[in-house]
Amino acid sequence: MGKHSGKGVVVTGGSSGIGLGIVERFLQDGAVVVIADIQAPDISELETTYPGQVFYCKVDVCDESMIRSAVEELLRHTTRLDAMVNNAGIINVAGLSDTTAESWLKMLNVNVVGVALGSKVAAEYMTKDNKGGVIVNASSGGGRHGVPMFSQYCATKAAIIMMSQSFAQELAPAKIRVNCYTPGHIMTPLWEDIVEGMGKKLGKSRDETLQEFLTTVPWGRFGTPADVAATVSWLCTDDAEYISGQCIGMNGAELPW
Repeated sequence: MGKHSGKGVVVTGGSSGIGLGIVERFLQDGAVVVIADIQAPDISELETTYPGQVFYCKVDVCDESMIRSAVEELLRHTTRLDAMVNNAGIINVAGLSDTTAESWLKMLNVNVVGVALGSKVAAEYMTKDNKGGVIVNASSGGGRHGVPMFSQYCATKAAIIMMSQSFAQELAPAKIRVNCYTPGHIMTPLWEDIVEGMGKKLGKSRDETLQEFLTTVPWGRFGTPADVAATVSWLCTDDAEYISGQCIGMNGAELPW
């Protein structure tokens, strides 16, 4: 019996990278999970390993009705929504002079409005039976301090921290906990894109850029999706019942992430 046995979980942006790592961890811990993503994952292996536990629903997180459809898909396979992980997000590498109103609005819509809508829908379902639940939102180390050429990303991730704190206070009477997580340098396909983009801007190779980033991590290695997923899973357990409105970092002692 896993620590989330029988629980229902929705993970947005769960098709790859950190999101997929979170999905896999919740499955290992016994939950029924719906992957809510605009891109369909290949979940055949997960379906074989965890029969009747994992499902996919196409979701654009900027569309509230689609998020609601993902929860309804979950409720076809389990009794309630216990945890919502708003992990979906986008990033770009752009100096201030390269940004546009359109690029700002796209980043804000996915990273901020998407998390807000996911939290809103989750709260709606979690209050129906007065049993509460847990909402966990994806921020970033870049939400704690600015990074050159990532102003749009940093601004949206900082907003998520403030939203999570506000939601936590608002939803506490309904026994809904809200926290967020701020990963440092986590090796994912998205991270590879970041390294490539930074390398081009700096005129450095991939390996040179990676090594430069690695020197900032005292622990001596980059993180993995599993490092993030372990904490997200724990935040949704009863052991974390008194933790809400917090921002938890996974960063190998890199500060101030």
